[in-house]
Amino acid sequence: MDHEAEDATGLAALVASGEVTPDELLDKALARVEALNPALNAVVLVQEGVARRAIRDGLPDGPFRGVPFLLKDLGCEAVDFPSHNGSRLWANTRYPRDSAIYGRIRATGVVTFGRTTAPEAGVGPATEAAVYGGPTRNPWDLARTPGGSSGGAAAAVASGIVPAAHGTDGGGSVRIPASCCGLYGFKPTRARLPDGPYHGEGWAGMAIDGFLTRSVRDTAAFLDACQGADLGAPYRAPPLGDSHLAALARPPRRLRVALCDTTLTGAPIDAECRAGVHAAGRLLEGLGHHVAPARPAADVAGMMRAWTDIVACGTALSVAKTIEARGRPLAAGEIEGVARGAMAHAASLTGPDYLRAVGQIHAFGREMAAFFAGGWDVLLTATLAEPPALVGRFAHGTEDYVAYRTGPGMVFDYSPFCAAFNASGQPAASLPLHRTDTGLPVGIHLAAAFGEDEMLIALSAEIEAARPWAHLRPPPAARL
Repeated sequence: MDHEAEDATGLAALVASGEVTPDELLDKALARVEALNPALNAVVLVQEGVARRAIRDGLPDGPFRGVPFLLKDLGCEAVDFPSHNGSRLWANTRYPRDSAIYGRIRATGVVTFGRTTAPEAGVGPATEAAVYGGPTRNPWDLARTPGGSSGGAAAAVASGIVPAAHGTDGGGSVRIPASCCGLYGFKPTRARLPDGPYHGEGWAGMAIDGFLTRSVRDTAAFLDACQGADLGAPYRAPPLGDSHLAALARPPRRLRVALCDTTLTGAPIDAECRAGVHAAGRLLEGLGHHVAPARPAADVAGMMRAWTDIVACGTALSVAKTIEARGRPLAAGEIEGVARGAMAHAASLTGPDYLRAVGQIHAFGREMAAFFAGGWDVLLTATLAEPPALVGRFAHGTEDYVAYRTGPGMVFDYSPFCAAFNASGQPAASLPLHRTDTGLPVGIHLAAAFGEDEMLIALSAEIEAARPWAHLRPPPAARL
């Protein structure tokens, strides 16, 4: 029997009832990798033996016991799962201990059997790292990107290889792929999930882990299982009122929704994306919410410049630590053009420049907080300013890192919404609510005030119930 139609929660229920075994589900997932991965190039570092041993030794009795699962090839450090981190420089990196987030994921009972592709250093809205031998492609249209930086995770979930996968989000890296691949992607409030012991914080607090799923309930269950600060965390998120799963059963109060059908600076977006925003606004009005046009009065351009500086410094530090640890300089071809450009940009910055950028991010967070404190509960936008981009548009060959991020038609023009909420630390989600005339997914983005994760999950579930999306899948040729 084919169980592809089930989400992770549904598969776990079938395992619990005895209808299917974890080994059988793993067999199906591996068969899908064999059939689909040559076209998609989404799954790497497969560790079938580790997965079989985990089943044989007894899986934890968690909410996803027996469900096949994949880790992003960036972060989520695990002893049993070496990583390339999207780069030839870091190929086959091994870890002496598990990260806190992986330990919590493992406790859910999932059967992890490999990793999914990511761009080098997690930079960019496409997944085309040289270490994987070619680009990762979108199962909805192989000529297009599945997004980035969790592009491999999104392609694996959308194509039916697994029902859910781990991702990370430092500038939209869960929500961008969710938009491109027709999935649900949620970025929690800053510090909701643990970063240790390998990191105190990612990109000055802008980066956080997350999940690519087909259903809101799967994301809610993963967040409940993984939330909370780890030992020695520098700060923590406001406590939950109850839980993400409990929020599913409580429709939110009727909310004031600010609809923005442009970028956050007022620039126009693609007509298909704009149409999706207005359709979502009508849906929310039909559910009884108050929807009116508005957008934050925040220094978005300054935030983007600061984000660019901070991420350049983060990339340079990661490369420098590796060079220092191994005791020899970079060799030709070990890192790609964008990373070389990021290192050069970082070298042009001073210590005060870096702290000024962090201060700009903090100021931006206060500006965004003031918008939500001024009478708005939710900000509704598109997730991206355009439908999924063609493969190659955001390739990492250029060394002009600043232009790659901020130049005309480049990253921040394509993705002008997501990074704002990494900077502010506020929760945000991409919902698969719209399709172009040619059938490509277009995500709709909802953001809420700091700490309002449960309200945003509840609203997402209310929308999912009113406009279900689980039946929407890529063309049959992209699925087994």
